[in-house]
Amino acid sequence: MHTPDNGSYRWLSEPHWYLWDGGFLLIARAEGVVPAHAHHAIQIVVAMDGEVAIRGKEDEWRKGAGVIVRPDAVHSFNCNGALGAMLFVDPESAEGVWLRSSLQRDITMVSGPRLASSAQELRKFVEQPFEGMEMGALIRHCVQALSPGAPPSRRLDPRVTAVLDTIRHHDGLHISLQSAAERAFLSPSRFAHLFKEQVGLPFSRYMLWRKLTRAMVAIASERTISAAAYAAGFADAAHLTRTFYRMVGMAPSVLMRGEFAELPPPFGARSGRTATR
Repeated sequence: MHTPDNGSYRWLSEPHWYLWDGGFLLIARAEGVVPAHAHHAIQIVVAMDGEVAIRGKEDEWRKGAGVIVRPDAVHSFNCNGALGAMLFVDPESAEGVWLRSSLQRDITMVSGPRLASSAQELRKFVEQPFEGMEMGALIRHCVQALSPGAPPSRRLDPRVTAVLDTIRHHDGLHISLQSAAERAFLSPSRFAHLFKEQVGLPFSRYMLWRKLTRAMVAIASERTISAAAYAAGFADAAHLTRTFYRMVGMAPSVLMRGEFAELPPPFGARSGRTATR
């Protein structure tokens, strides 16, 4: 399959965003290549009709109805004109740890029975929104349906978990390595090593990722990139834009169109509020 890496991404339908601090679900029809990028979320894509296309850093393009991308894996993507659901899952959540434990490759193509349940429920939500699952339940169902076997017994080190909980509940995200290490009762060097070993990337890059996910929510409510950058703790709009391109492959203005629902984290969430523009 030949797909040019030109970054000419465009919506073919009004996008519907369901955002929370740590991830999102996007439902839309689109086409065009999102250039190579890498983010810390587990990325799930389910095509409700047609097929999407994806490639890794050194791979050829592949097409399929379902895709899972491992955290921090470089990839390019093309919705390929399909009506797709894209879900960003926090890899440190219970569901994220479960799904991640089954991923043997950076990019996993999913089809058949493993994909059918998620695709069916997503189609039902799009076609009959008042008869389908509540949004938080739908998100959890999609992740769990793609996670084979029983949940793993392995958990993150409780010292790292304590720091992650502090980050999730911190208003400003101005948390230094020193203060995080103190929260874990470790020296900064020992904590930095443990954090990277457990989470998969350095503390500073993880904090940048958390700021970006918070900025995604802020863009929907603040209506300007500058205001969202300030709300999420970025130095300025240019810093947010550079980070967005590097981690998402597009400009943050991609979030300025569509219908938005801001949700509590869905792994335990119950409801959200909707704002349309």
